[in-house]
Amino acid sequence: MTADPVDAVFAALADPTRRAILARLATGAATVNELAAPFPISVQAVSKHLAVLERAGLIVRTREAQWRRCRLDPAPLRTLAEWLDQYRRLWDDRYDTLDTYLRDLKETRHEHAP
Repeated sequence: MTADPVDAVFAALADPTRRAILARLATGAATVNELAAPFPISVQAVSKHLAVLERAGLIVRTREAQWRRCRLDPAPLRTLAEWLDQYRRLWDDRYDTLDTYLRDLKETRHEHAP
């Protein structure tokens, strides 16, 4: 497991199968077999994906009698969103500055046009 939780979440989200599993879990808890059903891979392969998601803290697995259910834990996604938000604000500020510059440039050129 990586030391930085953001790194672990990014690594877990890097795989499209794991992202699809999270999308399914966003609708509610499911068993491993239910999660494996739409994929052309084995239940064991899905279990390996679930282990990565669990290590990243994105899912929680519980045992109910003979059933192992998985549910989404959104906390790491919130942490990731907060981390990304600082860069979104930076780019928003830069785009606003660029927009102002381009508007001023257009007005200046329009004023000096023959």
